[in-house]
Amino acid sequence: MSKREITRADIMDLADYTPGRKERRRDMMQMKANRRIAVGPFATFYFENYATMWHQVHEMLAIEKGGEAQIPDELEAYNPLIPQGRELIATVMIEIDDPIRRKTVLNRMGGFEEHMYLELDGERISSRAEVDVDRTSAKGKASSVQFVHFELTDAQAEKMEQANTRAILGIDHENYAHMAVIPESARAELAGDLD
Repeated sequence: MSKREITRADIMDLADYTPGRKERRRDMMQMKANRRIAVGPFATFYFENYATMWHQVHEMLAIEKGGEAQIPDELEAYNPLIPQGRELIATVMIEIDDPIRRKTVLNRMGGFEEHMYLELDGERISSRAEVDVDRTSAKGKASSVQFVHFELTDAQAEKMEQANTRAILGIDHENYAHMAVIPESARAELAGDLD
């Protein structure tokens, strides 16, 4: 069974974390390679789990150096992005380097967070957006960072765990409609998040 929550006891002292930080970052990049799926020209799904969130919490502590007082906020922010058994969770990034182009695209993608799906052998599972904050402004501009959950039934989870299941990740927004076949190596990696 995968770990589902980072607790204070899981947090390393910064003095212990820092010396191996470079190696940890390298190892995390290798692990994330099978958890990253591009859908269309701008959207990239980064599927999260306990290990990615544990790493993120430690990186935030190392960068911001807020000490003990920072830890509760980081746990509150990142624990909701750890899958809880029959779900997959992704951070979805709209990645456009040119700020003018990025603003133009995001202004046309309001409600984007409600238009993502996972398809397993033709069966569609719609995403549920994280509700921590509104990810579309009142003027209809989408945030460049979204957090989505794919909640699977037991039968869908079994399908995801089967080798060579055809898995597709898609977006059906009127101004951004794209899909990508999930490679077998990524399907197998993500199946490990399901208990």
